[in-house]
Amino acid sequence: MKLCIATDAWHPQINGVVTTLTQTVETLRAWGHSVQTLTPDKFATVPCPTYPEIRLSLVLKRTIYASLKQFQPNAVHIATEGPIGWTTRAACRKAGIPFTTSYHTRFPEYVRLRLPVPLRLSYSLIKRFHGAARQTMVAPTLIDELHDKSFRNLVPWSRGVNIQLFRPREKKILSGDGPIFLYVGRVAVEKNLPAFLDLDLPGTKYVIGDGPALAEYRKKYPAVCFTGAKKGEDLARHVAAANVFVFPSLTDTFGVVLLEAMASGVPVAAFPVTGPKYLVKNGINGWLSNDLQEAATKALEVDATTCRKSAEDFSWDACTTQFYNNLIIQ
Repeated sequence: MKLCIATDAWHPQINGVVTTLTQTVETLRAWGHSVQTLTPDKFATVPCPTYPEIRLSLVLKRTIYASLKQFQPNAVHIATEGPIGWTTRAACRKAGIPFTTSYHTRFPEYVRLRLPVPLRLSYSLIKRFHGAARQTMVAPTLIDELHDKSFRNLVPWSRGVNIQLFRPREKKILSGDGPIFLYVGRVAVEKNLPAFLDLDLPGTKYVIGDGPALAEYRKKYPAVCFTGAKKGEDLARHVAAANVFVFPSLTDTFGVVLLEAMASGVPVAAFPVTGPKYLVKNGINGWLSNDLQEAATKALEVDATTCRKSAEDFSWDACTTQFYNNLIIQ
């Protein structure tokens, strides 16, 4: 089968959306499918205002239209609501090609944190975007919430973890007194990082990731170890070396990094919000509490074996099978 996946979130960005799409593309190709990707590396780009690490593509409808006509895909999936997403949507509608979309990020809330744009206006725009799709794939954590906001044609698409890469490993590779409390992800205002960085915890705090708030937080929290972004084997070794993975976000729709921590035998401490509520079970693979200090302290007592076991059901093969079955085949 010939599949086209259009996304504004792509390498060198490091986040759960990029991880999910990369693994999905790689798995589909391993199964013998031909996958065309429409991604920012194929177009001229400019930095996103207030978030220069994200590049916005300068792409024309006729370019996408010509690409689709040449490739003749059996199915088109539009993963993001950025310039590539909107342009691919327009090109598909012009060509009469049905398509699916996916809702990965609470885009309206993230915009509201940076600009005084009413949520009602942002959600109206996002609903219009997804309303043209045959189906919109959504993390199962979020389906009920989007139904309540009048989104239509929603189908579940879960997430996965590479359990061969993320596994229990040596704990002694990180400097600093133990226990080690770790966060991995974007260093940005929407991640609510001060809720973790301000905690009075024993041992050492680590933050792995880049983002627009990195310089500010490095200056404000000199006792915290900020490593910058890491990938692959290096990231997996660092995650496995932690004693507790602390996830302070209040807005993430799923949290692939939670699965990576659990697969590494590291319990998760988080607030009882959308993504963590779906994945974290108190005393089994972490601890949820409205008091993040309490969650982090109690997570120290959780067994690594039960953390690992809880992640083993979330394979990328299962995730990609669900994605494939959601596609509209012409």
